[in-house]
Amino acid sequence: MTVTIKDVAKKAGVSPSTVSRVLSNNPRISRKTSRIVKEIMDEMGYHTNVMARSLVSNKTFTIGMILPRPAEELFQNHFFAEIIRGITTQASRNGFDVLMTTGNTEQDEIQAVTRLSKGRRVDGIILLQSRKNDPLITFLQKEKFPFVLIGHYAEDEQVHCVDNDNIQAAYDATLHLISQGHERIGFVSGPPYLTVSQDRLTGYQKALVDHGLRMQPEWIVEGEFLQESGYRAMSFFMSLHERPTALVVIDDIVTFGILRGLNELGYSVPDDLSLISFNNISLAELSSPPLSSIDIGIYQLGYMASQMLIRIIQGDIPQQTRMIVPHRLMIRQSSLYPKIKRS
Repeated sequence: MTVTIKDVAKKAGVSPSTVSRVLSNNPRISRKTSRIVKEIMDEMGYHTNVMARSLVSNKTFTIGMILPRPAEELFQNHFFAEIIRGITTQASRNGFDVLMTTGNTEQDEIQAVTRLSKGRRVDGIILLQSRKNDPLITFLQKEKFPFVLIGHYAEDEQVHCVDNDNIQAAYDATLHLISQGHERIGFVSGPPYLTVSQDRLTGYQKALVDHGLRMQPEWIVEGEFLQESGYRAMSFFMSLHERPTALVVIDDIVTFGILRGLNELGYSVPDDLSLISFNNISLAELSSPPLSSIDIGIYQLGYMASQMLIRIIQGDIPQQTRMIVPHRLMIRQSSLYPKIKRS
């Protein structure tokens, strides 16, 4: 026999409306009451009737997540796996499911978001990348559909987002290399249409200017967030007549490509080239040599974005539109005490 809300309420000694509020994580219910009701639900084998719950609340209790393109970035880069873990953990704790979708082109993405929003298949959407003049944001704003951006949207500071201070993070990374005695520092960037690429480039340039160091256009290389981009960047840098002695790299995965290429050519890190990058994924500490990296709190980015979106869905609109996750400089062998070669 199916266990109902009334059955749970009777055994817990509370009203059915209290049980409903526990299911929706209503802040008006005390932690003690919530814990007791949930324990009784588990004991009685109660399972939420999702369709009935949706009809009553006019909600799907599902959030959508737009995965980035190209798709190979998603499956090769640990950043996205960790950020998705943060999103789904917070969503699950609040009784929400997560629906993921993507598209091969910009038009595919717009069609996917249209299906999710106009078809009322989800209550809100999380965008995993911040792009300049993003048509998805324009569409969602026009539809007045709840969404949260991971990153920040320079074109509209009122967009709810969770982000790092990427300008300061890149400044700190560059400053670390300067403190090690480097004067010729290059930068391996991501796609220029991404806000994170521009912000980190700005931080890198600002650190050079503040310390009176040269900015050489040929020492800045753009690419994708893939190992192959790092491999190509390394080949270019090592072919220069006057090459950098150190690099700030947009992403750990890109740096692994640089390390692979340097190893194939017989160069040593940090003696021939010092490296520092971003994200501090688990493999960074296990690479050879261990990789200096900026820990940007990937899990926290996803967790807080999910938390913010659920608040918006529930009508509790945060007054603070941009939340910043602090970063940490994780110094390891790839950037420490190099024997700088001036040739």
